[in-house]
Amino acid sequence: MLTEVTATRYITPLREGGSLPGLIEADDLGTYVLKFTGAGQGRKTLVAEVVCGELARRLGLRVPRLVTVELDPVLGLGEPDQEVQELLKSSGGTNLGMDFLSGALGFDPLAFEVSPEEAGRIVWFDALVNNVDRSWRNPNLLRLRGELWLVDHGATMIWHHNWPGAPSSAARPYDASDHALRSFAPDVAAAAAELAPRVTEDLLAEVTAEIPDVWLTDEPGFDTPDELRRAYARPLLARAATVHQRIHGLEGDQ
Repeated sequence: MLTEVTATRYITPLREGGSLPGLIEADDLGTYVLKFTGAGQGRKTLVAEVVCGELARRLGLRVPRLVTVELDPVLGLGEPDQEVQELLKSSGGTNLGMDFLSGALGFDPLAFEVSPEEAGRIVWFDALVNNVDRSWRNPNLLRLRGELWLVDHGATMIWHHNWPGAPSSAARPYDASDHALRSFAPDVAAAAAELAPRVTEDLLAEVTAEIPDVWLTDEPGFDTPDELRRAYARPLLARAATVHQRIHGLEGDQ
């Protein structure tokens, strides 16, 4: 399971995120970007962050370390910003933190070069999880010491917002026409050959085991957290083998 820490100080909101994540300090002396159960889509966003982040890590992509963060709503009492105060008060319990990458720069496709191999791996991964939020307008990529880091996977796996329609939703093509790395000639075929065989039932079971039970309880149509974990794994397992054939919008479609 993910390492558990406890929030000790709320530092500041990060207003570039639609769900108003915040920068916090924790009892392990670490600094984390905190995503709240009380924000936006709530726990489903956090589940998506865990599944995509831990899967990406196991496939060799760079993502900040994830932790669960226990939050006492009392931290919100002294916040002067009413919106932040309400968010903290409504998010008591288990939230999600990711390592704050101090010194990282936002990725600018006009300023940085990316190899076709790395671009292909990231585009393929985004197609696998149906990431609709890695566009040139909002790359959700950071550059740190010459390396690309993937962040913000809350807008992925849209099928988990409507489980009865998940099989048909997960079977749809992936539109990469606005992808932040489209101009770098991503070698999606090579990425698929390397990465698809690694997306196995065992790997997905390992990844979904990282999701805290508390974020999986009381989901309509599922009796246990493990049943819901298997539901998260099934579309990804089915999608991995052929999704590279259904990526549209790249120059000279793969």
